Amino acid sequence: MPFELEALPETFRYDRRVPAYGINAGVEVVGESLRTTDVVVTDRGRPLYSIEAAQTPDLTFAALSSDPLPEIEKLIVALEEWGSDNWSSSALDDLDALADGWTPDMRAEAESEAAKFDAEVTRLRRGLDLLAVDAQLLHAFKLANEAIAHAANGRYEGWRAFQLGFLVGALVGLVDPADADTVDTVWFATGGGKTETYLGLLVTSVLYDRLTGKGEGISAWSRFPLRMLSLQQTQRFADALAGAELMRSREGIQGTPIGLGFFVGKGGTPNAIALEPKDGEPDPHDPNMPGEFQVLMRCPFCRSAEIDMCFDRASWTLQHRCANEACPWENDGLPFYVVDQEIYRFLPSVVVGTLDKAALLGMQAAMRGFVGAPRGVCSRPGHGYCYSPRSARPNGCLVPGCQGERRNLSQPRERWAPTLRLQDELHLLRDSLGAVGSHYEAALDHLQEELGARRAKVVASSATLTGFERQVDVLYQRGGRVFPQPGPSAGRSFWSHETPALARRFVAVAPRGVTMEFVSDRTLTVLQESVRRLLDDPSGVCREAGVDLSHVAHLLSNYGVNVVYGNTLRDVEAARRSIDTQIPLEIQAETLTGGTDFETVRGTLRRLETPEAQFQDRIHVIAASSMLSHGVDIERLNTMVMLGIPLTTAEFIQTTARVGRRWPGLVYVLHRIGREREQATFGQFDSYVRQGDRFVEPVPITRRSRRVLALTTSGIVEARRLALHEPRSGGALTTVSRLRSYHQDNATNAASEAAALAHALGFDGPLDEMLTDDIAGWMHSYFSTLNDPATTVRWPQDLSPSGPVMRSLRDVEESAPVVGDED
Repeated sequence: MPFELEALPETFRYDRRVPAYGINAGVEVVGESLRTTDVVVTDRGRPLYSIEAAQTPDLTFAALSSDPLPEIEKLIVALEEWGSDNWSSSALDDLDALADGWTPDMRAEAESEAAKFDAEVTRLRRGLDLLAVDAQLLHAFKLANEAIAHAANGRYEGWRAFQLGFLVGALVGLVDPADADTVDTVWFATGGGKTETYLGLLVTSVLYDRLTGKGEGISAWSRFPLRMLSLQQTQRFADALAGAELMRSREGIQGTPIGLGFFVGKGGTPNAIALEPKDGEPDPHDPNMPGEFQVLMRCPFCRSAEIDMCFDRASWTLQHRCANEACPWENDGLPFYVVDQEIYRFLPSVVVGTLDKAALLGMQAAMRGFVGAPRGVCSRPGHGYCYSPRSARPNGCLVPGCQGERRNLSQPRERWAPTLRLQDELHLLRDSLGAVGSHYEAALDHLQEELGARRAKVVASSATLTGFERQVDVLYQRGGRVFPQPGPSAGRSFWSHETPALARRFVAVAPRGVTMEFVSDRTLTVLQESVRRLLDDPSGVCREAGVDLSHVAHLLSNYGVNVVYGNTLRDVEAARRSIDTQIPLEIQAETLTGGTDFETVRGTLRRLETPEAQFQDRIHVIAASSMLSHGVDIERLNTMVMLGIPLTTAEFIQTTARVGRRWPGLVYVLHRIGREREQATFGQFDSYVRQGDRFVEPVPITRRSRRVLALTTSGIVEARRLALHEPRSGGALTTVSRLRSYHQDNATNAASEAAALAHALGFDGPLDEMLTDDIAGWMHSYFSTLNDPATTVRWPQDLSPSGPVMRSLRDVEESAPVVGDED
């Protein structure tokens, strides 16, 4: 009798039965017998992104930029017909019989999923109807297809069906303000094209904004939870937006050039460039400084790799410049901004960056541009927008020493706020990061609405469906909807199905009597010796393997570089030392972690994408951390050695998807068999791989944490001062005396501010009494100090009774000073 995976919930889609558990061994079923194996081998087929349709829709960019409505109609009709064949009551009856009978709960779950599928069809139909009646939306959609074709540059000619389906359904959120009450979450296999799906929506949104009167300001803010944003991902954003700018220019659409902001700040790119920099700050007088902050690997307009970095003192901007004289971008600096202050000054159409930057709401008055209108625009050409005045910048212009005047904005104030907020890797917003993030998400909504705009539409991607409705409710105080809906059978839906063609082979290894490092070194040695034998004796190896000699160059290129993946920085560093000292071959190795500087990352990615002519000169091994697991898409990475099971199943899925993107991948998973969790995973490895999304842990998250509230209150109160109170005052509220006078003149007090904060955070239910009491107590202490004429506090940010404003959404634990001996 087989075991059942009791850790997984019973469902109509999956078979929970396991023939046997391997203890320090794999298990094979041979007829009616079982036998052990030294390793566990599990293959996953490559998904095919095709659809079954009586009339196949033309999903090419060319067709959809010309006459998209008939093709979208064909897609929706095919979806409806597929649903009738697979989700009807009779179809569910057939599946029930094949499964030897569902329980009543399983049948109820299946019928609930069928209803969600029907809702998905209805939403796509509504998106098509909007395209048919809204000429500006149709125009934006057509131009967006041309822009994405520019970004694709011939690598692909059109959309996958699920990408177009998501885009059509998401059009509702660009038109209907009520749709902002629901978070749309893209849930699809890693490597399926989620980034391109995002980009299609972003470009459509930007162009639709332009066509409907928003000629400047941020249209979309895309956030990533990791500290290190992938340069490849950023390049894809830049390519798509360059396509959109070419369309805008060609069509004569109003507005500033469509641009991209790279918003990661200190540690990656500068927060600002000062006239007289301090030690460690970028020096505008240093001719080598600009080259340290190159992010783009090529020009997004003409694809030339000739990118020059320049600091332009006249406009006080750090510029990426294309050296190709034939480039269609005719200005000097590309519309791409990497300095925080330049992003505030120019408010590019799309901002992409790390989630941590939301903490700046409570520290930087210029963050007002992310939720509403700036205070004005500088009269000096090229200086950009102005914000609250300060002693060093009386007109609010952020250019050092500017003597210009602040002029009024021409665009209506309600059009400045972003239309979209995108959240990548939603499942990573968990524990304290998710709790803190939920308060800042509430602050973003609150400020945006207070400044006269509608709430932004939130779109996300996630590696798990487990409990995602609760997660989006906690994070965003909105409902949740997933796209695409999975089919009634595992591995098969309308949008894709798994094929026999090999995508990845997983090999689970349980080292016994030797160290993990020894096994890793030995595995890498054998992999490199094998490919080098092919290099030295191509005829003999091809004869043995039954491979035609014409494939040698292809095999050397696509299987000559190995990835060794560590779950911690210590693992990665140890692996790199072993590569350098323990492998008896001439190995060229590189390291990619969150601490690797941009220049090294850029150079490594370039070498991987365009390898040297001679095999000996190429990169042979990459030692990588979680930086590799998000947004890195290189077809030459096809073998991996994983040092232990990652802490979360989502990371295992994301990481292993970095290999085998186009060609069959081979993943050796080395288990630390002395650890109970890894021993259990080894025993059920086949199910772990095949049903990976079901092993993804539910996201632990809460918004109602008194501890977190104590950390975030000061930042949100400061955000209200900087974004709301200070502009209303007409001046600067940078001292306690000025802030005191403002509140007295406007009759605002502890009670009114506490009520506003509780409302912003959504603490208005019967279970929120302790939280609202905490807010009231905090505000009472804050205003007591503020209104005390004898107070020694000078600056408003120091009035907080719970400590300083968080500098990062990860600043949850108190820092401890480390003091060394004087000698």
